[in-house]
Amino acid sequence: MRALLVLHRWMGVIIGAVMTLWCLTGFVMLYVDYPRLLPAEQLRGLSPLHLPAGGSLSRITLPPDTGLASARLEMVAGKPVLRVVPEKSGGRTIWQMRATPQSYDLGSGALLAPLSREDLGKVGTEFGRNVGIDGPVAAIVPISVDQWTVQAFRANRPLYRVDYADAAGSTAYIAGLTGEVVQKTTRFERFWGWLGAVPHWLYPTVLRQNPTAWSQAVIWTSLIGCFLTVTGIWVGISRLRRGKDGTIGSPYRGLWWWHHMAGLVFGLLALTWVGSGLFSMSPWGLFDSDAGLVERQRLAGAMRWTDIRAALANVNQLPIDTVRVESAPLGGKMAFVAIAADGRMVRLDSSGRPAILTRADVAAALQNGPRVVSLALLSEGDSYYYAHKERVRLPVWRAVLADPQATRVYIDAGSGTLLRAVDGTGRAERWLWNAPHSFDLPGLRQGLLRYIIILPLLAAVTLVCGTGAWMGMRKLGCDLWRICRRIRRRLSRRSFFLRSRSQS
Repeated sequence: MRALLVLHRWMGVIIGAVMTLWCLTGFVMLYVDYPRLLPAEQLRGLSPLHLPAGGSLSRITLPPDTGLASARLEMVAGKPVLRVVPEKSGGRTIWQMRATPQSYDLGSGALLAPLSREDLGKVGTEFGRNVGIDGPVAAIVPISVDQWTVQAFRANRPLYRVDYADAAGSTAYIAGLTGEVVQKTTRFERFWGWLGAVPHWLYPTVLRQNPTAWSQAVIWTSLIGCFLTVTGIWVGISRLRRGKDGTIGSPYRGLWWWHHMAGLVFGLLALTWVGSGLFSMSPWGLFDSDAGLVERQRLAGAMRWTDIRAALANVNQLPIDTVRVESAPLGGKMAFVAIAADGRMVRLDSSGRPAILTRADVAAALQNGPRVVSLALLSEGDSYYYAHKERVRLPVWRAVLADPQATRVYIDAGSGTLLRAVDGTGRAERWLWNAPHSFDLPGLRQGLLRYIIILPLLAAVTLVCGTGAWMGMRKLGCDLWRICRRIRRRLSRRSFFLRSRSQS
């Protein structure tokens, strides 16, 4: 027991300080998340789409049988552009979000040339005006990588930062090859990001640039934090003593008493939070799943450039205020969805005519896979598809499949695109990570009750971690002071002995 106590004490010096930092930054993250450009805001930043007349699609030099994962049309610096993402098999679905699209100028059919400084200024000006940034473009700066583009830089380089002359200190980041705005921040978000998400996720640029090193650092720090918490609970229980009056309590006084008793009461909560933080990293592939990729390919079917080109050629008239046209194949049939800046959608079939998605369409597309146990139209979220920090599209079709994983697929009722696929691994991740770490439980995702419950609990766990780290540091300081004093005494004795010998 003595050895376990010493181990717990010395581990608490560093890891306890890190866990205290996680708690303190957790307060910030309850209110301010990491700065990022949400899909809805990126959409709002686009200008109305104007399609060119003529057969420019036929001049695009893509082999007809090229497999594509997605295709979309939008404006860049006053020019209509086609963006296509090549098909890719295997791996997790995250690749689709990070894959760099090939962009073609619809006016000429040629690959989009790297944007000039003038074009970058146009993109920045249009984006700022559309999203409501109250100020003109003040500077356009090429960057290597900074704290807010650690993930976006590699897939979008060369990357340019556009600074706006507004009161909020807004910045936007534009990919130089595609003209896409991939990130946006404000002075408020950057300030609180440094006090919240960056230290909470151990997210400094120097570490995050190496994904493997960053992942291992977080995983092993969390593992040691779990061990520290478990040993603390064990030591805390073993140190309980029965008093003269027969009651059981702590033998400690002062700060030690607070750490002992708070650790006994809130230790399991601390373990839950640090353990679920470990699960958020999917250590050693624990929560890796290809359900999203498999179901997306199964529902959409093969999508070739020749099919997309033929269908796009029929899109002659767009709904008013359309800013993007996006591929939305379903059941092997080509379709598109015209999207307005506010998110309104109109689904178009391969003939370019509006086509409302029906239950029969969804059921027919699902026939390509396992038997469907149930198919329901949801107007509200459920346990695996719900709004927490971000809004979700509703209504959606939810299909439960009769496969070994009892996979649930959620299909947008407006466009027919797969929004989420949750298999057994996904359900485990939801309850082992999301639920305990963020308290994203029914009734606790928003509102006053969430903060009434979370803030006192987070304060209590902060007390446990903070007192432990502080006492460990004080003990370390005392031990170092004693060691230094012993060294000084020995040096003093040796010096006295040497002087005595020289004098004799």
